[in-house]
Amino acid sequence: MYKNLAAALAAACVCLPLVAQVPATSTAVTEPLKVGFVYVAPLTEAGWVRQHENARLALEKNLGARVKTTYVENVAEGADAERVIRDLAQQGHQLIFTPSFGYMEPTLKVAREFPAVKFESITGYKTAVNVAVANARYYEGRYLAGIAAGRMSQSGVAGYVAGFPIPEVLQGINAFTLGMRAVQPQAEVKVIWLNAWFDPPRERDAAMTLLNQNADVLAFHTGSTAVMRAAQERGKLAIAYHSDMRQVAPDAQLLAVTHQWAGYYTQRARAVLQGDWSSGQVWGGIQEGMVRVGDFGPKVPQAVQKEVLARQQDVAAGRLKPFAAGDQPVRDNTGRVVIAARSALSDAQILGMNFLVQGVQGRLPGSQ
Repeated sequence: MYKNLAAALAAACVCLPLVAQVPATSTAVTEPLKVGFVYVAPLTEAGWVRQHENARLALEKNLGARVKTTYVENVAEGADAERVIRDLAQQGHQLIFTPSFGYMEPTLKVAREFPAVKFESITGYKTAVNVAVANARYYEGRYLAGIAAGRMSQSGVAGYVAGFPIPEVLQGINAFTLGMRAVQPQAEVKVIWLNAWFDPPRERDAAMTLLNQNADVLAFHTGSTAVMRAAQERGKLAIAYHSDMRQVAPDAQLLAVTHQWAGYYTQRARAVLQGDWSSGQVWGGIQEGMVRVGDFGPKVPQAVQKEVLARQQDVAAGRLKPFAAGDQPVRDNTGRVVIAARSALSDAQILGMNFLVQGVQGRLPGSQ
């Protein structure tokens, strides 16, 4: 995940097309290719780190003896990350993936010291000759999850446990709310901010608080399975994020918004092996197979499943854009128009998002 300041992305306001490359700077390498991974949280049964670990294992399976991979887990962003990334480079890793926004600056710093090593800054936005960046349009899955939540909620109230008030998290909250209100116009979403990515006890407490406030469906943007476990305990529904979490919440899972990194990681490692790796920027979503909605729980009727999957096809085909307005404008929860009627936000506007849409209760932390 990506601990950063909202202002950083808003100021950068960069648009990351699916593939935006600068000239290749690599030549074919001697096999096996040593590939390193740095994980921001402990490796658990599900979550952000688990999805990247699954992709690492898929990379090994896809490329076999041509690669040798290593990972280091639970590495704090900042100085500790810089140390670990440098260690991997010194150990002869020729390709290093750093999947957390807070790893961006340490990655760039180490990359300057090791110009022959290729780095992939996952969720970052700054590139260099030997540093590429990639991210996914997670908000597309959030919108579809909102449709399912709207169909399944009896109270019309959903709860959302959020990490930090950065654009990516705001995108998810807003897309989820818009999807929910597309099928249940008066629905409300209550948010609790944790200012942490991985804190299972506090994640659970926040979930319980939201359930006590009449929420009967939960969503979250944190790193553990605590929210899913809370919903399972209370007999309510929840949206799994990052991974399929039916193993820990077999009855509670409504569906899962999963992140699929295997294809990208394999493609990038193969490019290094072939000598045609180049720096660039990738921002892929459902269409590119980097985000997927599915893994429905047993309580979800077939009609709801079919509706969500049909809308997923619409997103993939470009017929449905979560941040587009119809005949009526989209307003924030103060009444200000944030998407004009019959228009859509640009990628730059989405990346710099700094508002909560109508239907979300409360304000952004620090706002007046």
